[in-house]
Amino acid sequence: MNIYLDTANLGEIREAARWGILSGVTTNPSLMARETGAGFRETITEIASLVDGPISAETVSEDADGMVAEGVEFAAWHPNVIIKVPSTTQGLEAVSRLGRRGIRCNVTLVFGTGQALLAALAGAFVVSPFIGRLDDLSQDGMELIREIAAVFEQNPEIRTRILAASIRHPRHVVESALAGAHIATCPFKVLQKCMRHPLTDSGMASFLADWRAREATMALAGATAG
Repeated sequence: MNIYLDTANLGEIREAARWGILSGVTTNPSLMARETGAGFRETITEIASLVDGPISAETVSEDADGMVAEGVEFAAWHPNVIIKVPSTTQGLEAVSRLGRRGIRCNVTLVFGTGQALLAALAGAFVVSPFIGRLDDLSQDGMELIREIAAVFEQNPEIRTRILAASIRHPRHVVESALAGAHIATCPFKVLQKCMRHPLTDSGMASFLADWRAREATMALAGATAG
């Protein structure tokens, strides 16, 4: 599985990029709205300079013509930019038209297997099932991942990748990998939590305490011998 960061915050991206685990970044209008200063184009191109992988830039048009126009513009900013469009009939048309131009698309807001299948048939590079939002409605987000993965496996002509989105906690990351997702896009805080465990913390504290006690004993022995 590949890990993407779901953010438009350049500080978070810089730090996570130093860990050596990022394969891409996803953004959306809500994430962009939280950041101030640089414009949309400047932010996307800066992200592309920090992470060598797909960078999702989302359209805001509701019709296919608008999505295509935005997609052509965004794709010209950097070769790694992929165009994020909604899982609607207009989005499907945009995916097909952009694909004929060699522009890759991420079909977002996927909540059903039928949506994922049609997006794949339209030529989507990735589909993004939102597992956390389904869980919020007492539905099984992981079952959606499993079902999409099974359909894609039964149709080997489909090359579309499954990107698990709306990741809320570390178990979502692990369960997405087990369910067959190719990618998980995570908020920065979730990635941080993935590397935290109380036994790791207590183990480090114990090792350091033992080492410092040894150093103190050796220092005392040296002073006594002197």
